[in-house]
Amino acid sequence: MAKPPYRVRPETAVLIEGFDPQLSVGSARPPVYRTSTFVFSSPEAAERAFQIVMGKIEPGTDERPDLIYARLSHPNADILEDQLVPLERGAKAAAVFNSGMAAISTVLLTFLERGAMVYTQPLYGGTQHFIHQILEPLGFVARAVPGGDSAALAAAIAETSNLKLVLVETPANPTLTMTDIAAASAAVRSHPARPLLAIDNTLLGPTFQHPLLHGADLAIYSGTKFLGGFSDLLAGVVLATDPQLIQALRGVRGVFGNILQADECWMLDSRLSTVTLRMNRQSKNAQKIAERLNGHPKIRRVLYPSLFTDPEQIRIRDTQTDFAGSMISLELNGGKAAAFDFLRNLKIGKNAVSLGGVETLVCHPMTTTHSELSAEELRSAGIVEEMVRISVGVEHWRDLLEDFGRALDSI
Repeated sequence: MAKPPYRVRPETAVLIEGFDPQLSVGSARPPVYRTSTFVFSSPEAAERAFQIVMGKIEPGTDERPDLIYARLSHPNADILEDQLVPLERGAKAAAVFNSGMAAISTVLLTFLERGAMVYTQPLYGGTQHFIHQILEPLGFVARAVPGGDSAALAAAIAETSNLKLVLVETPANPTLTMTDIAAASAAVRSHPARPLLAIDNTLLGPTFQHPLLHGADLAIYSGTKFLGGFSDLLAGVVLATDPQLIQALRGVRGVFGNILQADECWMLDSRLSTVTLRMNRQSKNAQKIAERLNGHPKIRRVLYPSLFTDPEQIRIRDTQTDFAGSMISLELNGGKAAAFDFLRNLKIGKNAVSLGGVETLVCHPMTTTHSELSAEELRSAGIVEEMVRISVGVEHWRDLLEDFGRALDSI
């Protein structure tokens, strides 16, 4: 299908790139290609396809080698990856995985190369668990730095020998602490080993934060969250400006067999055109709610980017992000008991983990998503027993505000 003779914006590109209806009997939208293996166009094409997938030769510009086997790639993954690229500003290639943890673990195992990593805290609990229970016992060195502390992060990067990867989650889950991506990028580029900088962009991307434009090498997503948006699928995504990094990930993905399956690729692809619409509605809802809850007598502190008071956090927010997003954390007066009372008295918000869905989800991070962390890690990360995390959905914000108000009154 011919492309427009001008550069289109991401919201348009996601609907017109990566799929040619003429290759699918005129279907306006991609069908599901549910097959495990593919018929080669010729023996020579089969030989070339294997040489490319094994990394023995490079594909030609715009070449689409024959598909081999669905563990390595398949049409729905190819279509989804092509249509994800326009959403992540600065990206040239993408790889999809069968969960966010599959994406993160494949990045770490592909690029650490028996070297060291530096990461910011807090991280998602599953990532932290992978570092402590898998990587460190295998001999990898992992050094934690408080999120938002640019000087400490730069010092850790400079001081760590054989450094291969820096992993930053910004905003951090669930404290919403922001880390300066451009400063982290400058630090890795000053290191003699030139480690890679990977950003977990799940909480604000791809709509409100663009790590690759600030110098990151990799943008990582739990596609389960805002990209999927309906709490009905698992997916992971990694995007990069350098296609060679994505090619390396696809090679390891083929060994692990953790590619996203055809049906889930088809489902996720159908959601991409509404990501910006959903995230804008959710962000507007969250900001109205957070600013009205701020100062409530049952709440000790509301954590939300538009309410930042620290000058450095305000600077990072204003230079690095477009809008505040839909995540709110509340620190309630009354400790864990108050948090549990709040959760059990919600009528609209659902007491569940995960985030980014069209429905509002609320949880107690210390005992759920971040229960893997040690007491010291929880203290260092600022995750306290009176904290509840709210992922605001697309419901009417006044209904949610009343629901939260009634739950607070029950404490």
